[in-house]
Amino acid sequence: MNSRLQGLGPSATQQVMTAAQALDAGRADEADRQLERVLAAYPDHPEVLRMKAGIHSLRGRHNDAVQLMRRALAQRPQDALYHNTLGSLLGAAGDYEGAIGALSRTCELEPGLAMAWYNLGVMLTKSVRNEEATEALQQALKREPGHVAARALLANLLRTRGHVDEAAAEYRRIIALRPSFGLAWWGLADLRTQRFDAQDVAQMQAALERPDATENDRIAIGFALARAFDDEGQYARSLDALARANATARRYQAWDAPLFSTGVASVADAFDPPPAGSKAALGSEVIFITSLPRSGSTLVEQILASHSSVEGAGELPDLPRVLAEETQRLGGKPIPQWAREATPEDWQRLGQRYLDRTAHWRRERPVFTDKLPNNWIYIGAIRAMLPGARVIAVRRDPLETCFSCYRQPLDAANGYSRSFDDLASFWRDFDRSVSRGAALHPGHVREHSYEAMVTDPETQIRELLAFCGLPFEEACLNFHENRRVVRSPSATQVRQPMRKDTARSHRYGALLNPLRAALGLPAFSE
Repeated sequence: MNSRLQGLGPSATQQVMTAAQALDAGRADEADRQLERVLAAYPDHPEVLRMKAGIHSLRGRHNDAVQLMRRALAQRPQDALYHNTLGSLLGAAGDYEGAIGALSRTCELEPGLAMAWYNLGVMLTKSVRNEEATEALQQALKREPGHVAARALLANLLRTRGHVDEAAAEYRRIIALRPSFGLAWWGLADLRTQRFDAQDVAQMQAALERPDATENDRIAIGFALARAFDDEGQYARSLDALARANATARRYQAWDAPLFSTGVASVADAFDPPPAGSKAALGSEVIFITSLPRSGSTLVEQILASHSSVEGAGELPDLPRVLAEETQRLGGKPIPQWAREATPEDWQRLGQRYLDRTAHWRRERPVFTDKLPNNWIYIGAIRAMLPGARVIAVRRDPLETCFSCYRQPLDAANGYSRSFDDLASFWRDFDRSVSRGAALHPGHVREHSYEAMVTDPETQIRELLAFCGLPFEEACLNFHENRRVVRSPSATQVRQPMRKDTARSHRYGALLNPLRAALGLPAFSE
């Protein structure tokens, strides 16, 4: 650290160190206050730029963060920590491919850095490269056997393969090593195969007060406690634990609902009327499954992936990355601007780029699913790039959907899930965009009802397969027997027969009236 602070005066050095501590704790405003004068006096100092990049990232200004970090890295090209920071910032920006490159370079420069191997494992996991992720995480543990975050992520990977008991045992071992490690408590809660007992609840409550518990630990433990109280029918206590956990998370995951809504509307407007898209009939190989989280999209993917012609690829980052690459190529021009100017040749190029990036998923089966939830924002772009693709928009009752999101510690990209008002606003954005896309592209966009699926599975599954141009196969009715890797919080659920008791809002009664009001729904009545 000292060598990185060379060139700064004593006061500036102290302020940068204090800013770094605030940044590590997720306190962007405090870090920014400490850095303000230093940045004015030393605008090109690499360590000052690195700190400012971290602040931008915490505030969601990812492009600014990456640009500053590249300026810093240009001055210290052999500094492993700088490559590590760039990798983390690129990952936060959604550029997992770029992040993997930066973090791989970190591991080359400093092979003994367990943190870098762990970060690489995280990004490989996000890129659905689970075998490579497992290897990177094992490298982290080889260098630091007590790295509980790496152990937790390996336990998550066990869960995706259906090894529930092994995952549970690993989470318990992590808790024995570090009782305050929130991701292990949440991992246990999210397995949904066992209930917490009174001793577990007492342990979690004690862990919240431990000095080694970070804010992220407290957030995850809060969600796990809420699950424990819910299992016991203590709904007021469960909702109180959720409110506390979400309020804490909201301090570090800023969400601007009006700004997001404006952006979604501008993208939708740019594709209405639909532009002249690719002349080549690209995209018959891909089925996009879009939704809000917790809407049943994993169930739809599991059903389709039980078909002999379909590979269930999970939540792929490729579509937004292809669109982001085009924005970068055009000097930062946003999608709504360049979409109106794009030619059929441009759309064909972008569609082919997407297919090239996802070729891995067609090695064994001719069709694959792309289940990244927020791809509903880009229905118009999908149709222009890949006119042969199918888009399934999964809908679930808005109250159940929003409440389920509120009960899940979703990542920073889902900052809307932290308050009832933001959830309701996000739901309305989804509702408008999907309705508009389905009206503009009949026959290519299917609005799929989760409730209808649960009520009459065979009819809905037959209709789903017909929409996708697939012949009916009995295996799709027996989707729960499929042992494929499932990379979502619903991994355990979709390995069970279809359940009809997943609705939870009625158990909370009038306690959820604030969410009902935000959604414009009538208050609860007995």
